[in-house]
Amino acid sequence: MIGKKNILGVGITDATKEEILEYIVKNLENFHKKLYFVTPNPEFLVLASKNPAFKNILNKADLASADGIGVIIAAKILGKPLKERFAGVDLVKSLCERIAEKPITVGFLGGRSGVAKKTAECLLKMHPKLKVTFAGEEWPKNVKARQPRVSDDAQPGFRGPVKSNPSAHLRQDYGGQASASAALPLEAFKRSGVGSPSSFATPQDASFNNLTIEQFNNRTIDILFVAFGAPKQEFWINENLNKIPVKIAIGVGGAFDYLSGKIPRAPGFVRNVGLEWLFRLLVQPWRLKRQLALIEFIWLVIKEKLSKSHSTT
Repeated sequence: MIGKKNILGVGITDATKEEILEYIVKNLENFHKKLYFVTPNPEFLVLASKNPAFKNILNKADLASADGIGVIIAAKILGKPLKERFAGVDLVKSLCERIAEKPITVGFLGGRSGVAKKTAECLLKMHPKLKVTFAGEEWPKNVKARQPRVSDDAQPGFRGPVKSNPSAHLRQDYGGQASASAALPLEAFKRSGVGSPSSFATPQDASFNNLTIEQFNNRTIDILFVAFGAPKQEFWINENLNKIPVKIAIGVGGAFDYLSGKIPRAPGFVRNVGLEWLFRLLVQPWRLKRQLALIEFIWLVIKEKLSKSHSTT
């Protein structure tokens, strides 16, 4: 297992992109147990400082690649430099490129309005030999109980757009019966304390509480990318990984929006100087409330630095 460094109480993987990709592929080629990976950014660490349950899930992850430049900077300030940042969107792209020629299957779960399916199609255009066996989205928030929305094109062995009969596909996968089993009980989610700050997904989100694991029946998925946003995706993976036919589950936040072209990503030179967060804010002004968490993150880093300084004097 790749080593981690403790940053504000959360273990962050200290590895290069190449080391992370190699670790994932080797674990699939020599599979012996299911794994799950997380991609922490400053918001993760702020929430983890308030929520022991979320912190525990992050620390149990087999791999935790630093998604935000803020985590990299904080690590340097705290005297625990990390080798490299590996954002969730880059992880998805690089991993799909790495495994395209291998007998490894992938699935995409999350988002709405067909964004998971669109993400799969975009990646298939780049890597025609990529083996996509699943593409499913979250339930709309205003729906309390309905059939799981799985892409009509995401059939077992799906390698690209396929014309199909939606109702026939429904009967094939679910026997024509609706299912509304909860991924994580609402009571457990409330007890965990998740939902504060309000910028994160809340337990009242019907798409989370009604998402069924039955949509994975009769599918073979080696790697499942889960894009619910934090902390929803981490709690869902922790609760359901052992119930679904998946070898590795990776929480990737809003990666599908960028990979599908739904939201433009910052140019390379902007990302290289660590200002992708500013570009996102300009493109999505509503993120301002979320960015306020950075102030709290900075304060946590300062407190940690000061406490270490006092302990050495």
